[in-house]
Amino acid sequence: MYPYWQPHQFDILPSLMPPFDQSKGPSVVAYQLSDVTGDGVLDGIFLIASKLDDSPYLSNMSLVVQNGFTHEISVYHLRDVAGYNPTIWTGDLTGDQVNDILVTVQSGGSGAIVFAYVFSFLHGKLGKIFDSIKFNEERQYEVNYKDNAEVMVTSRNPNIRYLLNIRYKGKEYLHEIYDSNGKLKEPIQGWVDPASGIYPIDLTGDGKYSLLTMEKIAGRYHADGLGYVENVLNWNGREFEAVSQHVAINGASF
Repeated sequence: MYPYWQPHQFDILPSLMPPFDQSKGPSVVAYQLSDVTGDGVLDGIFLIASKLDDSPYLSNMSLVVQNGFTHEISVYHLRDVAGYNPTIWTGDLTGDQVNDILVTVQSGGSGAIVFAYVFSFLHGKLGKIFDSIKFNEERQYEVNYKDNAEVMVTSRNPNIRYLLNIRYKGKEYLHEIYDSNGKLKEPIQGWVDPASGIYPIDLTGDGKYSLLTMEKIAGRYHADGLGYVENVLNWNGREFEAVSQHVAINGASF
């Protein structure tokens, strides 16, 4: 059992915070109490950010972890992150039976991109072991419309191909792009968005979590969704690698 938590146990020291604009006031926008250092004592995990007046938009974010036993403070500045609805989740993503930290922030743009980071205490130091921006940069996809109401989605990491049937789109949609013989009137290419969802999942029920990523497949325009590429990522001791990949497609009413 964890020791009883006292609110004054976690005092975030202003001198250790980034140079926020104090007129806009840094504040704790999300927090979690969890043992992430592995000593059996609850630690304080705080996400601190600046907020503009009359707006939920957050910037100048930092992750702050205060050791519940030693009161030592670790800070990681998320310099390139700004957005909405930040969350903190803790659980074992690395398999060492110590909780890790997953931070997610919604971009708020039309692409609904999510910023996600995993932090872990390695050799007693807070370190980042997953970065969704780096993950997105490493994904390569091709989306090409084919004859006879089919779309080929090609993944380059890992190397897998998917053939989607888009007849569910309806006659009007298909008539715009195919002739009466089912041939494309002109070449059409779609794309795959950066990840819009990154979630922890325990597939085996043993308390060790994987990361599930969801990337939207867009057709002729962004709102023309064709489905999602889903990757399951496992920690291999050095990085998170894709151990399986699937495409979830949209269904049609009947």
